[in-house]
Amino acid sequence: MLIINFKNMMWYFSNNPMGWFGFGFGWIFMLIFWGFIIWGFVALIGWFIKQKEDKNDSALDILKKRYVNGEIAKKEFEEKKKDLS
Repeated sequence: MLIINFKNMMWYFSNNPMGWFGFGFGWIFMLIFWGFIIWGFVALIGWFIKQKEDKNDSALDILKKRYVNGEIAKKEFEEKKKDLS
């Protein structure tokens, strides 16, 4: 014979420390998770756009960027600029 104790069974549903809300603050973690997913897509799209823009630079633009970043000296910059012109 199967005896069901309804008082103990109902405790799991109504007197649970988290109540009827399941995970309690689980919705916050869900928002954080989806926030990271959306941020990742936005960052990925931005990276693709930046890669596309870098491919369109002319040789003189690349030379100017290298000079501004300090990768080459002024003398080398002038020589290469003269060669490109």
